[in-house]
Amino acid sequence: MTSRRDFIVTAAASTALLTAATTPAVAQPTAPAAGTMDRKGGNRYRPPAVGMGGTQAGSNFFPTSDETAAGALQAAWDAGVRYFDTSPWYGLGLSERRFGAFFHDKPRDEFVISTKIGRLLKPDPAVAGTKVANWAQVPPFRHEYDYSAAGVRRSIEDSMQRMGLAQIDIVFIHDLSPDNKDMGERWTEYFEQARKGAMPELMRMRKEGLIKAWGLGVNTLEPALAAFETADPDIILSATQYSLMKHEDALKRLFPVAEKRGASIVVGAPLNAGFLAGVDRYDYSGTIADGFREKRARMDSIANRHGTDLRTVALHFAAAPPVVSAIIPGARNAAQAQQNAASMKAQVPPEVWADLMKEGLIREEAPVPV
Repeated sequence: MTSRRDFIVTAAASTALLTAATTPAVAQPTAPAAGTMDRKGGNRYRPPAVGMGGTQAGSNFFPTSDETAAGALQAAWDAGVRYFDTSPWYGLGLSERRFGAFFHDKPRDEFVISTKIGRLLKPDPAVAGTKVANWAQVPPFRHEYDYSAAGVRRSIEDSMQRMGLAQIDIVFIHDLSPDNKDMGERWTEYFEQARKGAMPELMRMRKEGLIKAWGLGVNTLEPALAAFETADPDIILSATQYSLMKHEDALKRLFPVAEKRGASIVVGAPLNAGFLAGVDRYDYSGTIADGFREKRARMDSIANRHGTDLRTVALHFAAAPPVVSAIIPGARNAAQAQQNAASMKAQVPPEVWADLMKEGLIREEAPVPV
């Protein structure tokens, strides 16, 4: 009987053999590079600079239809986006299934996929169609936490099956963080399980060539810093921690450590879950802190004064630090995907950055585009 480990090894090897057998001697690229090795950063893998997050494909906050999710993915693809991030947690498998339906006919070497481990999905008809956490309508599955070595292998195999892929490029250990309400103060217990199980297993998988990179996908800084102390992550998916609204702590604490270790940062939620695009919601909890609307209005006024918009300013700001390898704004529909892509192709006048710093809205030490 084939073990899960053998299944993953065989799948990866088969993909490599198939690619070698079908690639001409002189390959003619048909799409943007799907990722690079950062020679300056200790030969670590870096995804394409602009990606798309998969929370909305999991019906985050509101139901998203199959057609709407497919439209968002198609619009991003048509705009040249080649990095896509998802997770078993996003809609309890819904986001991964929709990604798989979209990518089934795309050349595998033309896009980068990252997903996450930490939650295994178990069939449960009682939850079908209900709201779970932020997910508006979930399929008949519930989650169980598992950060063990065996759990990593099981989770990756399950994700590959949901997406119909034989290989995943980047794997993030997900939501191992004190802001995870399921865990609370117990996050350190789960972190210890990951330290002994998931982290060494992912390092082995990277060495074996089964994945290109691994790291943590978290909404706070402490777990990421702890991971650097105990293991060798390539990339930290740091969500909600680096944006126009909030960036001081990441600049001072996380970025210098990542740079020293030759690792990079993927910025998740660079628009703070839509807040910097005009949505009256901040991050995943929905609570908007006192003064945040006023701060947004001031930044919006500066952007408009110089002929641009706040979404564009926010995305360029998040992508500017050299340690940032990618940003992954979410998109619920084609229009939002097109808006994100258009923002990244636009130029932000330098006067915008000067005025934001002059008015104390961004830190003077924050890198900005030149």
